[in-house]
Amino acid sequence: MSKARQLADLGNQVDDGAITGFNLIINGAMNVAQRSSSVTGATTNGYYTCDRFKVQIGNIGTYTVDQSTDAPNGFSNSWKISCTTADASPAAGDYLLLNHFIEGQDLQSLGFGTSGAKALTMSFWVKSNKTGNASFEIEQVDNSYKMAGFQYTINAANTWEYKTISIPADASGVINNDNGAGFQINWWLNSGSTFTSGSHNSAWTAFAAGDTNPSNLGVGGSTSDYWQITGVCLNVGDSAIDFPHESYGDTLARCQRYYYTAGVNGGRTAVAAGYTSSSTSVRWTFLTPVNMRASPTYSAGDDPSAADGGANRAVSSTSVLGFESNTVSMIGVISGSGNHRSLNINYANNINFNLDAEL
Repeated sequence: MSKARQLADLGNQVDDGAITGFNLIINGAMNVAQRSSSVTGATTNGYYTCDRFKVQIGNIGTYTVDQSTDAPNGFSNSWKISCTTADASPAAGDYLLLNHFIEGQDLQSLGFGTSGAKALTMSFWVKSNKTGNASFEIEQVDNSYKMAGFQYTINAANTWEYKTISIPADASGVINNDNGAGFQINWWLNSGSTFTSGSHNSAWTAFAAGDTNPSNLGVGGSTSDYWQITGVCLNVGDSAIDFPHESYGDTLARCQRYYYTAGVNGGRTAVAAGYTSSSTSVRWTFLTPVNMRASPTYSAGDDPSAADGGANRAVSSTSVLGFESNTVSMIGVISGSGNHRSLNINYANNINFNLDAEL
């Protein structure tokens, strides 16, 4: 394929010798970490630090997950996992991997399922104490997890290395035009034989668990093991683009579609106006900075309270009542207040409330 055709497929421009374009990955530079910059004792699945990147941990040790400031030139942060309790002999069904999910409606330009389907290129920087072959795979969630799997190699220990992977088009692919997951992207770090028994198939093919991690890197077999990644980019075309850096504010806004957290500092603070819909029920509304992907789930470090005519009344059993774009309606249980009374919803100092609409 000619360079001109490559650039046409990419829909990119050549600027001062660099190939530029759009990154389908959100927060690939690992700059946004709304939840925390470091979590210790991780033993289960979770979005622990860097937004939009989820680790899956299934009975395979204990880990610290960091937003690390160790990064290659041109980047300030990376996602890092470090083993603190090792599992040298994982059982067949054990697993450790990093996920990133992309909404189906954001992948419609790929044309999967048509004769005009487009190829993709994944690029990223990786660093680990482990060397050798590792597994990367991508799955079409709406197509019974139809998958394409690849091997990449870490050549030198404790060294940042740049990797690119070419992902073919799929004329028979299925990606729904909706707000559900279209792609599930997986970097495998370790697993048992259930996931290692097959082989890599770079062509799109039916999902097979044994084909997901044939090149098992084995992170977590020792407490000296770690693995980190940054500069994650998925672009249309068969050539990697230069990583398209964006402002922190732009990345944060893209992340807040999936997770929004707000904290209170400086004493008890009113965060919303509410009203009592009965003598035991209180309702209020949060306005989020951007439209959330779907109706979120709510969590908080503590229950709020309601200021009612000078009295500060406890609110319990808080949950999401309704959702529309960037408006999230909440409901809670209150006692000692009258019906149809206006009040302020307060949170105590250093208490965060969180709205989660992750894929």
